[in-house]
Amino acid sequence: MTHSKRFREVAEDHITLMEEYVDGLLLLLNDALVISINLLDFKIKRVLVDRGISANIIQWRVLEQAKLIGRTIPEIKLLVGFNLASVTTRGEILLPMNAEGITNTTLFEVVGDDIGYYIILDSPWLHEMKAVTSTYHQLLKFLTLERIKQIREDQPTAREMNAVSISSSKGKEPNK
Repeated sequence: MTHSKRFREVAEDHITLMEEYVDGLLLLLNDALVISINLLDFKIKRVLVDRGISANIIQWRVLEQAKLIGRTIPEIKLLVGFNLASVTTRGEILLPMNAEGITNTTLFEVVGDDIGYYIILDSPWLHEMKAVTSTYHQLLKFLTLERIKQIREDQPTAREMNAVSISSSKGKEPNK
C-alpha cells in the first residue's frame, strides 16, 4: 500500500507524550477521554473515546438533528456492556468523521436510548486513524501525511459528564 509507505517516509518524528502536555489540566484519575469532533458540517461534543468496546455508536437524536435518519440501514443488533446491560440498535449508518483535517468514513451502530454521550468511538476507529490515546495527558495523537496532529480532551464536557454520572448513581442501593 503506497499510502502506508508514505506515512512511514514522512513521519520522521515519533509520537511522544510529555509531562508539559498536562499543564493547565485538572488531573483526576476518573476522567474519561471526551473530545469534540466534526461530523459532516456539525461539531459534535460529548464524544467518548473508548478503547474497550468494539462498535462505534451514535445516538438517534444526533441523526435527527442532522436530518440523516433516511440514510440509516435497518439492522437490529443487541449491544451488551460490561455490566451485562443491553441496548438494541435501530440500524447502522456510514458517516464521514473529520478529525483535524483527516476524514474517514466510519460505520456506526445507531441507538435510540440515551447513552450519555452523543457518539462513542471504538478501537477499530482508533486503529484506522493510527491514533494513540492517553487518558493521563487527556489527548489523542495521530499521524498524518504532513505531521503528527492531536485532539485535546474537552475537559469541561468530561467533567460535566462525570458529575452527571456520579449524581445519577447516588441514592441507589447496591445489588446484593
